[in-house]
Amino acid sequence: MRHANNFILSLLMALSPMATFGQSMDDVEIVTHPVADGVYMLAGQGGNIGLITTSDGAFLIDDQFAPLTERILSAVAEVTDQPVKFVLNTHWHFDHTGGNENLAEAGVMVVAHDNVRQRLAAGQFMEFFNREVAPAPDGALPVVTFNDSITFHMGEHTIHAFHVANAHTDGDAIIHLAEADVIHAGDVVFYGLYPFIDTGSGGSLDGMIAAVGQMLELAGDQTRIIPGHGPVIGRDQLANYGEMLQTVRDRLVERMEQGQSLAEIQAAGITAEWDEDWGGGFIPPDRWLEMLYRDRQAARID
Repeated sequence: MRHANNFILSLLMALSPMATFGQSMDDVEIVTHPVADGVYMLAGQGGNIGLITTSDGAFLIDDQFAPLTERILSAVAEVTDQPVKFVLNTHWHFDHTGGNENLAEAGVMVVAHDNVRQRLAAGQFMEFFNREVAPAPDGALPVVTFNDSITFHMGEHTIHAFHVANAHTDGDAIIHLAEADVIHAGDVVFYGLYPFIDTGSGGSLDGMIAAVGQMLELAGDQTRIIPGHGPVIGRDQLANYGEMLQTVRDRLVERMEQGQSLAEIQAAGITAEWDEDWGGGFIPPDRWLEMLYRDRQAARID
């Protein structure tokens, strides 16, 4: 559960006073995992970074936290002598966008969905953690934004990013690398722990399930999927994750339609067969069900 523990620590550090924030990053190591020809996953503290190396420059997907930027760039330099030209944020959360300002100052173009820029600029209240997140500085904001999709043509790679609506947040982007047969899922996929759905930022379980379905349509037997948190997975593992989400949703809806309370649903053990494999992360099963219940309750009211 190393990746799950990293995510817990990421959140605790990100929500801690800045005086201790930098110190807590001192021992973080950026580990490079080859995924496909010219494609890597960089794991450190926070969301998994995608790295695409091309003859026209390097391309990053997400950038973790500001204190890690030098180490991230050093990891990039170990596999390519090309400079980083773009970083694409999969959504607005601080463990995916914290390096934006540093990279922008180094001449990297920051790109994201329209809603990512809006949420970063405005600051957010994260309901689940009962925490205010301050507005990002102007230098950290994406300078290129898109609505439905955007495509980059760099050397031997076509990098296609497309928006998935109201999934983990309302600004999620999935990145598909057709030539490399790789998908970066961002936080639509937490593999090995129950996923955080930021309902306060427009996320929803229905949207997560739909987004997984869109990725499954793109994925073949050999496709590699980089999750926002967890190890690189294949299509079968993605399908199992989607089936878990769908089954829990169906059970939850059925019991809510019967008028059962949150406490009754939690006591019914509707996630029991997955709790051992998925419930050891920062969201235990009862808390995850509470998140899904509140999300469904709000959807019924709307």
